[in-house]
Amino acid sequence: MSTEEQQDRLVRWVERVAAFCVEEWGLPPITGRILGWLMICDPAEQSAGQIAEVIQASRASLTSNMRFLTAIGLVKKVRRPGDRVSYYRIEDDAWQKVIQRKLEGLSAFGEIADEGLTIAGGERHRTERIKAAQDSLTWLQNLAARHPLRR
Repeated sequence: MSTEEQQDRLVRWVERVAAFCVEEWGLPPITGRILGWLMICDPAEQSAGQIAEVIQASRASLTSNMRFLTAIGLVKKVRRPGDRVSYYRIEDDAWQKVIQRKLEGLSAFGEIADEGLTIAGGERHRTERIKAAQDSLTWLQNLAARHPLRR
């Protein structure tokens, strides 16, 4: 496979990651492209210019998205001694952080469900749907607790 063909395959995969991020998480496509590229690029650390060139994004748009990804802890800014360029890499635990945030969000909904059960006052026709949501959340939390991520 030629270098150009390999690059095309990489870029198509990055686009799949971007589409997933848009559809599942409501992120802008550029954010998904950045994450996708940082997961598959070699070397693992890339300058903003390198990333912008591959995903064909403006530097301004890339910079604001890099700030966002860095602020939420998915991407790390790296400096090399003697080099004035900043490099970025995906954090080793980025996906664990994503999953943990989702679980925390679901836990917060569990508290809302508890309140709903109290408000419904034990009327079965009102509580069975809330209870079904609660049971699903409890199952997921128990599953995560029994099978923690090991690296």
